[in-house]
Amino acid sequence: MSSPLRIGILGAARIAVGALMQAAADTGDRVVAIAARDPQRAAAFAEQHGVERTVATYADLVADPEVDLIYNPLPNGLHGPWNLAAIEAGKDVLSEKPFASNAPEARLVRDAAVAAGVTVVEAFHYVHHPVMRRVLEVVGSGEIGALRSVDATFVVPAPPDADPRWSLPLAGGALMDLGCYSLHANRMLGQFAGGAPSVVSATGQEKQGNPGVDEMIDAQLAFPGGATGRAMCRMGGTDFSAPLLVTGETGAVAAANFVLPHRDDTVKITTAAGTRTENPGTRPSYAFQLEALRAHLRGGQAFPIDLDDAVATAELIDETYLAAGFEPRPTFAG
Repeated sequence: MSSPLRIGILGAARIAVGALMQAAADTGDRVVAIAARDPQRAAAFAEQHGVERTVATYADLVADPEVDLIYNPLPNGLHGPWNLAAIEAGKDVLSEKPFASNAPEARLVRDAAVAAGVTVVEAFHYVHHPVMRRVLEVVGSGEIGALRSVDATFVVPAPPDADPRWSLPLAGGALMDLGCYSLHANRMLGQFAGGAPSVVSATGQEKQGNPGVDEMIDAQLAFPGGATGRAMCRMGGTDFSAPLLVTGETGAVAAANFVLPHRDDTVKITTAAGTRTENPGTRPSYAFQLEALRAHLRGGQAFPIDLDDAVATAELIDETYLAAGFEPRPTFAG
């Protein structure tokens, strides 16, 4: 077995518990350090969740010689700057998505990582799970015929008004937090539809009291082979919902929850012979992601998505914002 990763966390974000701490406990990797703007919050997080120690600042964390991998779950606007800081320190990075505020910044991160020879991974964890792998397998097998449409939706209840996901300077908005998954799923399926999709049109709804910040985006996409796509997100729904429906000429495959399949791993496949249900498993996608990253960093195995994938997603996000009447998210001004 490859040796455990030694991971450091930037910030005591809630998402780090499920996305990293529980995953590392499952995979046997070590979370050796954490830094937060509030040292007391870092200490409380470390004590509650089993991080080995705290360090004083983000800069100290990225420079720590006992840290192999930086996990960046900071607000969206801080992904790019601290990914760049970690790259400059020669560290590999697992960044929450999107890994930059906009496409130009994403290209900066990509180019810096390539020049430094480090691995920077955008944490689209769902692609590693058997649910999404099964969806891709069914479509690729031809069982449902040629791909005709993709419909990816991600809806959650509204965060509190003071949440940084509603902050324009911190690159907030429903598309950044949720819709990136819907767009990415369409992009993953482009391999069966003649290539990556482009935006045909989009509508959006602004968060009341937060000019320029989207509460909802609904984008219509087109694939080069003639198939259509839809990427919808809402950060103000009545409940959590993340269905994915892929329709072919002779059938369809549907995932009940493509984003968090450990909550519901139901996959329904409909063909001329009828509909059958499969359940590929409820192990969290975050654990599969961490294992894949360790296999890449320690064993040289290929990782399913790369830096160019992250840049392409950022470009599609910016394109969607413009089509919906919004500006792309600003680069963090400090």
